[in-house]
Amino acid sequence: MFETIESGLIDGATFCPSPNYNNRPASVIIDLLVIHNISLPPGQYNNGYIHQFFTNQLDPNDHPYFAQIAGLKVSAHLLISRQGEVLQFVSFNKRAWHAGESAFLGQQNCNDFSIGIELEGTDHQPYEIIQYQQLAKITQVLMNYYPAISLDRIVGHSDIAPARKTDPGPAFDWKFYKHLLKKNE
Repeated sequence: MFETIESGLIDGATFCPSPNYNNRPASVIIDLLVIHNISLPPGQYNNGYIHQFFTNQLDPNDHPYFAQIAGLKVSAHLLISRQGEVLQFVSFNKRAWHAGESAFLGQQNCNDFSIGIELEGTDHQPYEIIQYQQLAKITQVLMNYYPAISLDRIVGHSDIAPARKTDPGPAFDWKFYKHLLKKNE
């Protein structure tokens, strides 16, 4: 069972602090949930590279792809692995660097007012049922704790940065995810 606590951490997740965050603007209302996907190297799983990437410990010599991303400073609030393990990199009270240049309903800089959750995966490979289950449970906790996050304010990275991003991609089953959300109410 997941519960959000006052520190902005979710009980039940493993905390792996990332240096890639900063303060949210004063008096911001957290009212958007952004779903992403990531795998490092692309299409490969269960190897610890995402953790290394989000904590600036990724060795660019470990894989040719890593040389392309070596200088990036990126994070997300949470990562849900293919096995359903939940890692938290940034407190929900802080601004994780997950969305980049982005806008939602005309409001720029989505990192300011959103929570970013990464699913270990790719745009075109089906996600695991346990990932949907964990995501739905966590989403419900977040919606209870941050009541401005409603079903219509849960989006994919592709929705807020369509010219740059495609995730969580066509493999993400929005209908199944929203069914699980309603089931958890």
